[in-house]
Amino acid sequence: MANNQAPQGNHDPAGSTQMFRAFVDEEPRGRQAAATGSSGPRVGLILGVVVAVAIVAAVAWLALA
Repeated sequence: MANNQAPQGNHDPAGSTQMFRAFVDEEPRGRQAAATGSSGPRVGLILGVVVAVAIVAAVAWLALA
């Protein structure tokens, strides 16, 4: 497979470095947006677990009373 983008012997490594840096700089923004979007379901999951533990504790208390 031939690389037709740059002439032979005229390889510019700075182009690859700039593309890599652009990718690295873009990555945290994508993760931050994904984390912000998933905070709603995460809060719901935590709330559901707390409610489930409270129900189990109430049932256990009633069984032992």
